[in-house]
Amino acid sequence: MCIERFIGRSAGLMQRIAVLAMIIVGGSVLLNTAMAEDAVPRDREEVTLSFAPLVRQAAPAVVNVYSRRVVKNQGIARFGDNPLFKHFFGDRKLGGLLRERVQNSLGSGVIVSADGYIVTNHHVVKGGTDIRVVLHDKREFEAQMVLDDERTDLTILKIDTDGEAMPHLEFTDSDELEVGDLVLAIGNPFGIGQTVTSGIVSALARTDVGVSDYQFFIQTDAAINPGNSGGALVDMAGRVVGINTAIYSRSGGSNGVGFAIPANMVRIVVESARAGKSVQRPWLGAQLQEVTSDIAESLGFDRPKGALVQLVHPSSPLNEGGIRLGDVLLSLDGKQILEPEEFTYRIATMRVGSKVRVGYVRDGEERFAEISLDVPPEDPPRKTTLLQGKRNPFAGAVVANLSPALADELRLTSFEEGVIITEIRRGNALRLGFKKGDVILKIGRDAIVTVDDMKSATTNRREIWKISIKRGSRVIKTRIDG
Repeated sequence: MCIERFIGRSAGLMQRIAVLAMIIVGGSVLLNTAMAEDAVPRDREEVTLSFAPLVRQAAPAVVNVYSRRVVKNQGIARFGDNPLFKHFFGDRKLGGLLRERVQNSLGSGVIVSADGYIVTNHHVVKGGTDIRVVLHDKREFEAQMVLDDERTDLTILKIDTDGEAMPHLEFTDSDELEVGDLVLAIGNPFGIGQTVTSGIVSALARTDVGVSDYQFFIQTDAAINPGNSGGALVDMAGRVVGINTAIYSRSGGSNGVGFAIPANMVRIVVESARAGKSVQRPWLGAQLQEVTSDIAESLGFDRPKGALVQLVHPSSPLNEGGIRLGDVLLSLDGKQILEPEEFTYRIATMRVGSKVRVGYVRDGEERFAEISLDVPPEDPPRKTTLLQGKRNPFAGAVVANLSPALADELRLTSFEEGVIITEIRRGNALRLGFKKGDVILKIGRDAIVTVDDMKSATTNRREIWKISIKRGSRVIKTRIDG
């Protein structure tokens, strides 16, 4: 009886174990099926965690860029400072013999369209008269410069593809990048040929690089060296996240601190080139200041953040949106603003005619304003004029009425009004040391507000010319005999 009960209980236990085993095996099968779909390597490259498939996709769209320019100088210039030469010939400049010297530069570029548009750095092709592009498969093309944008250090080239579709890369939204994302840098370091290096995004929004007007760079530890400039920084989907442009180095080689122009900035320049237009950027019309720890404490902030409005032009879109001196800008279309350079960069990547929502703080209260973005106004009209006259100290200077549009062209940060020198040609102005960018304040007792004022003040001969100009942040007063 005991044996039969034991056998019966054992049979029940065995059934329960069998059911449990089926559940475990079934769950394992389901789990393995799910893992097989998402995680099981499909080929050798995935087993070895290789970047090879990504490189095969991206590398053909990265090219080598060679720029050549001829520099002319006087063949005897090297003797000009020789004391013996000066003893016999004095300080005269000897004309005639000119020697030509060829300067070559090399860098990288990225094909960004099937019809052969290529983006590279301005400093790679600056002054070049002969630009050649060498593809991944060694084919060579002559390239034409379509758009040169020194402010972003970007240049757009075009090659004649004769109808052939070129391998090219797409841009991604660089605002979606995060520190720690894997990236590849592809370029032509030291001219040795195409090279691929890997790394991560080390930092975002770097603002102290100093190679363009818009200080907002992606930092990476992927090795970037001379010659990599203009090459691609790509993500793990093979899309361009940035254009490699600078390194921090004490030796000239890579120290693991490289910088790339974000794709969102590059895209604006490429779109302008493809449309056959110059780059039109929205005008901010304001001077912004960093919010320091002391300023943050005085405003009741828990930490430094935002951009303090230091000066606003009357025609500025910020002014028209109700933003005033002393307000602190904290967001732009929902994106947090931590420093002035970030606000300037984000405005520059937006399209003229669009509307944006700006968040700001005034008197401890958070507010919002909708502003319309536009180009800087040409008001007053510049009325460009070449000044002449044998006794005129400004003879040879080209002057114009200073407007927001002209100030933006000349990359001035102030919002002064008046008359500015835009060019110095041969003449008294060159001899007396006037410079491009000088703002004429007064001649004698006459305040100079317009070009007409300038012409009137320099028409008549003077025994003594008392002149006040502003050069940068300095006001210079000088006295010239007539």
